Amino acid sequence: MPPMNRFRTLVAFAAALAAAPLQAASFGGVEVPPPPPARPVTETYFGTEVVTPFRWMEDVKNPEVQAWMKSQNEATEAIFARIPGRDAMLARIKEIEGKAAGLALEAVRTAGGRYFFQLREPADNQFKLVWRERADGQTKLIFDPEALAKKTGKPHAILDFAPSPDGKKIAYAVQVGGGEIGTLHVVDVASGHELVEPIDRIRYASPIWLSDSSGLFFSRLRENYESYPVEERFDDHATHFLALGKPAVERKVFSPLSNTALGLPRYAEGYIQPIAGSPLAAMHVALGVERFRLLYLGHLDAAKRGAADWKPVLTLADQASDVAIAGGYIYVRTPKRAPRFEVLRMPIAHPDIAKAEVVFPASESVIIQMGAAKDALYVVRRDGATQSLWRIEHKSGAKPQRVPLPFDGAIEISGASQNVAGVVFSLGGWTRATKPYAYDPATGRVTQLPFVTPGAYDAPDDIMAREIRYRSHDGVEVPMSIVMRKDAKLDGGNPTILYGYGAYGITEDPFLNPRWYAWVQRGGILAFAHVRGGGVFGEEWHMAGRKETKPNTWKDAIAAAEYLIAQRYAGAKTLGIFGGSAGGIFVGRSITERPDLFAAAVPAVGVMDGPRFEFASNGAANIPEFGTVKIEKEFRALLAMSTLHAIRDGTPYPGILFEHGVNDIRVPVSESLKAAARFQQATTSGRPVLLRLEYESGHGQGSTRAQSQERTADTWTFMLWQFGVPGFQPVATTAAK
Repeated sequence: MPPMNRFRTLVAFAAALAAAPLQAASFGGVEVPPPPPARPVTETYFGTEVVTPFRWMEDVKNPEVQAWMKSQNEATEAIFARIPGRDAMLARIKEIEGKAAGLALEAVRTAGGRYFFQLREPADNQFKLVWRERADGQTKLIFDPEALAKKTGKPHAILDFAPSPDGKKIAYAVQVGGGEIGTLHVVDVASGHELVEPIDRIRYASPIWLSDSSGLFFSRLRENYESYPVEERFDDHATHFLALGKPAVERKVFSPLSNTALGLPRYAEGYIQPIAGSPLAAMHVALGVERFRLLYLGHLDAAKRGAADWKPVLTLADQASDVAIAGGYIYVRTPKRAPRFEVLRMPIAHPDIAKAEVVFPASESVIIQMGAAKDALYVVRRDGATQSLWRIEHKSGAKPQRVPLPFDGAIEISGASQNVAGVVFSLGGWTRATKPYAYDPATGRVTQLPFVTPGAYDAPDDIMAREIRYRSHDGVEVPMSIVMRKDAKLDGGNPTILYGYGAYGITEDPFLNPRWYAWVQRGGILAFAHVRGGGVFGEEWHMAGRKETKPNTWKDAIAAAEYLIAQRYAGAKTLGIFGGSAGGIFVGRSITERPDLFAAAVPAVGVMDGPRFEFASNGAANIPEFGTVKIEKEFRALLAMSTLHAIRDGTPYPGILFEHGVNDIRVPVSESLKAAARFQQATTSGRPVLLRLEYESGHGQGSTRAQSQERTADTWTFMLWQFGVPGFQPVATTAAK
């Protein structure tokens, strides 16, 4: 159907729906209230009418919206309470996690050998911020969010942290209720005393210390940010400097709207980094989700006063995906001449990208990360299904040297500092639990850091991972990782979940999660489709699923589903699809284009309304990835990727469980509300369309263990319910919890 005719039809349909009474659905004796009547809003872009039947639900403070949200969530809870296998599923998840090893995340090392990291032992509900005098020393507590949770009745979590270079102070940010906005604390490590009053208006502080540990730069929202229009709420994110004198002095030193001479968009964010051994500072500028960064240099003393004359070093044209500074050099990871990336180097004293030397050349592998330490640059390269770690010394003519690892797996650098030699990183795989490791250049050895005791499921021997490739709609081969029991039979009846993301150049690297292991161990299959829009094959792969090419993302997903069914991993009655955030497009457009392939779908905190997303609080920053309605070709791309506008009346859609944290500031909960209401109107399958809402959660960052366990149990339970698995069908006679 031509676009104009399609939307004229939708206008007439929406008008009819506005007047028609909608019927409640019932599952296990629980009625799911229907959505209120539609109140269509029609807008015209470039001659195309776009109708949004439930746009009024964007006002989540509207009492009518709140009442509907509450009724929907209560119905979902009541239904799950009547599924006999749900509690057993949750109990099994808790049992496995209770026997698994603890988790130590984001480990960093400071001068003198102190380590700082987030730690969650099996009995803990939330990550704590801790430190050790040395790797094998006693773990000491800095901050426990659970203490605040017990005091306030609301979950708290650590947003980010940074110890000072001397290891004697630490700055950390804390959020409440999953809202990603909180306070910054600066603490003396030995005594635990706060060095300044907590600083509010923090949305990820991104603290960066001076080399002498006397002060730090950090990010802060502007004053009265709540009073601005929703789409401008997080604009003009400012950089502040805090001098820890007596008294301590804080001042704003940069923001895109204050430093107008740089011509930056309102959603730009600057991160100021002092350069060790130099009177200069570097300012790294992020332009929302734009994949390339800007770099400026200025004098540090002036930067601390907010008076720096920032000189451009790297522009968007230079395509700098990552920038790292140490040892007198600026390192740049770029796809400009090589889509799978190369690493360039230029001296800080004379930074000229046109004269930069290649220190890590391009190859068939993909260079995915780098970190600059005092002794060398460390680089992570993806080599097929595994990754490798490399080291390049800070000297002319140095060649990359591979760092031997205990096993092949996925690597993530967590600690690389211009003030400390060596690197701290994590290493794991699909069948190996992720653990922290450190490389010491003095000995040339990699050592596992003993921050947690071993667990029962660090390397389970009953599961395996397969790396395959399948052909998509246009003949392009797409990789997929399949995790399953070793004894699984490919008879077309396995409960199977297809997962994907496909945005920002992000790749789902191998990891073993105890909660996911609960699914695989009971006979389920997990298939991770590395669809276009992600970065498994570098920048070309990303660009092949972005803006106008975004349809490749869900067409790759559909081809993955067809492959799983054809190869008898699953059948259409036992295949579900799952994805979150930008992965909501992966899920939503797959089930709207090919509803026959799936029995169940779970979009979590998903983007559902393409044309309206840029008007959300975090929307403008996402324009570089998805586009804007102000440019015709990008508007048409947004409309094509919009699940909400692809829903067709009278279609037998799979069962759908929308999961969303009400405090989400990245993707507003209204994205799920609008899509859920529209699916409830349109589906004829008799399968449920449910909303699972968490009122003390947001986009997922900082979720407690209990929240994550409950969420996972409900996701798995919903899938098994829709697959028709005995014991997972709602029973009307079972009493509600």
